[in-house]
Amino acid sequence: MDVSLERELDAHQKEVQLFLGKCILRLQQYERLIKAIVADHKVSGPAHSIEQVRAARAEETARKTLGSLVGELIGSYVVPSDERAPQDTSSSLAEDDAWIALGTQLSLPASEFARINQELKELVALRNDLVHHFFDHFDMQSVDGCVVAKESLSVSLNRIEDHFQQLSEWAKDMIRMRRMLSEVVQSEAFRDKVFNSVSEDQALESEHSGVVIALREAFSVLSVDGWACVDEAGRWIAARNPEQTPSKYGCNSWRQVVHEASNFKLKYFEKQGRRSAFFQEK
Repeated sequence: MDVSLERELDAHQKEVQLFLGKCILRLQQYERLIKAIVADHKVSGPAHSIEQVRAARAEETARKTLGSLVGELIGSYVVPSDERAPQDTSSSLAEDDAWIALGTQLSLPASEFARINQELKELVALRNDLVHHFFDHFDMQSVDGCVVAKESLSVSLNRIEDHFQQLSEWAKDMIRMRRMLSEVVQSEAFRDKVFNSVSEDQALESEHSGVVIALREAFSVLSVDGWACVDEAGRWIAARNPEQTPSKYGCNSWRQVVHEASNFKLKYFEKQGRRSAFFQEK
């Protein structure tokens, strides 16, 4: 091979390497982004260790291949509009533990979902071909072979870029949805419903409601011979947890709260010449 032809071939080979490098780098950016979406689009676990659960999920996701990530993304984050993704119902909670499950999904029409599913499978095949078999397909020792390789890489780079932009939009949508969810979680109505078990009609619902927990704490401090004065408990709660009030649960008095909550017994005793209401846990 003469010197001029050798220089021309070397220049073409370097251009092929440059194009191939751009494809691989963009694919790596794509993998980093899809890992973030797969790791963060849903999380569930005990409330006291939810951050550890998220960290463990991120660590697990970091070890997955692009094929595995796409397989998890489709059907979990990206779902057909006429079908819901399966929910995580596993739990090894103690009776008094709180379980948190949060998730976001991108719902697409069935035809669009099928198209996206197929295109992502083709992207995985393209990635594997570029990484493992690219030089098997082209004659890199000829100028013509290098030209064909560059043309193929240019098409591949455009495909990868389109997928990356699409994934970026999905990530932005997920961030927007999580921001909206965060605003809901921080609202007073949400805190009342989840942490205080206050429904829209302000009815007592469960043994884990804030007011029941407050009454139990008051009982543990104030009880004498197995009974605690309702009025004293009300004052004790007002001093330490003023957010817990009878009116918040649709009641006119602490006696009504104790009466309507199925967790307590209500009984009247004569104390210092007056009839007073007392309660104890069932």
